Amino acid sequence: MGLTRVVLGILALVTLCDPSGRLVVDAETEKIDGGGLINLGNRERTWTPYMRLSSPLSEIQSITSYFSFRTFDPEGALFYGDTNNGEDWFVLFLRDGVPEMQIGKGDVLVSVAGGHKLNDGLWHKLELQSQGKFVVLKVNDHRELAMGLHSNEPDTQKEGFIRLALGGILVSEKKLLLPLNPLLDGCVKGGHWLNLSTPWDGTPAKTAMPCFPNIKAGSFFAGNGLAIFNTSDLLGVDPKEERIIITVNTSSTTLNGTILSLQSLQSQSTVLSVAEDTDSGMMILKVHKFDSTESTPINEKFDKDFISFDVIVKKTSVAFETKHVSSESHLGLTVEGDYSSILAEWNEGMLLAFGGVPEDGADSGSDYLEGCLDSIFVQGQKIDLDQAFFKDASVSSHSCPV
Repeated sequence: MGLTRVVLGILALVTLCDPSGRLVVDAETEKIDGGGLINLGNRERTWTPYMRLSSPLSEIQSITSYFSFRTFDPEGALFYGDTNNGEDWFVLFLRDGVPEMQIGKGDVLVSVAGGHKLNDGLWHKLELQSQGKFVVLKVNDHRELAMGLHSNEPDTQKEGFIRLALGGILVSEKKLLLPLNPLLDGCVKGGHWLNLSTPWDGTPAKTAMPCFPNIKAGSFFAGNGLAIFNTSDLLGVDPKEERIIITVNTSSTTLNGTILSLQSLQSQSTVLSVAEDTDSGMMILKVHKFDSTESTPINEKFDKDFISFDVIVKKTSVAFETKHVSSESHLGLTVEGDYSSILAEWNEGMLLAFGGVPEDGADSGSDYLEGCLDSIFVQGQKIDLDQAFFKDASVSSHSCPV
């Protein structure tokens, strides 16, 4: 099986095939136009591709594909393709915003990365072409990467099937040279995949996310779901400072719903939450003391000058502080109490959710957030929602509509 045939599998979507390589389509699929406007981020299962396609190799006449791509996401899977029932495969993805290509053929793995960062939120034209023993990636009509692989195995006839995938891979992720988070918050348009014009198969999404005409960096919540972290996977409580700091930055003037919540796994209760009250337009900090619930309104509305807030948990208090563009002053509120148990549970594991309050540890919460959060920091570390153990498909990790 030669390199050219391996590369043919790079230009589209993942598909489920039986041992003969024939496409097996689940009953719950929808047809997607491969040349249309496609939001790759609208999915929940990490390695499952957003779209998939399978075609007999005998129908492949072109070895070139091109498309336009836009993202703020630094990491994720773009394209995958394979032949020989997954024995020979190719994948293109981003790592730290830079394109990277890998080819797997038997026990041989070749990887190459380089070029300009593509996660600047602008549309870029990408073109992939097989040139003899090389795969060439062009970005905006300029040659960006080339990767070669020589094999002594003879080329066989064009037989069997080519499996294509967009936004995921078919082989085990353990075959990749370096670990990768495959979720990619990005959009594709104007796709020309080899010479194939048949519609792609995709799993119907419960919330169809559009590709917004204009975007900015941030995390967008559509009001339909949330992202949940286990705090044991985040930075722990510093034994010297003995505090937890959660910082949310936002320039949005239209936030509605619960911004964040912290839930105890031991007591199965929500110990604190921050939300904007739709009726009054005021921020509401709710703190649970395990024996009573205090709901304290912050007498400050979300306006264009509001840029960030901090939730600071110490042994004896929970503080809520906001910062404004128009002045250096901070609006602060402190709720006194015994919160040492939160500090103790944080390292062991709690549910920290952004965009709502989880129920039963799943996505069945209520009062979901609608709006954009520019950035989130926990214990001083910037949070990527793609790292959450659960993220609803309606949440865009890295892009917000303008």
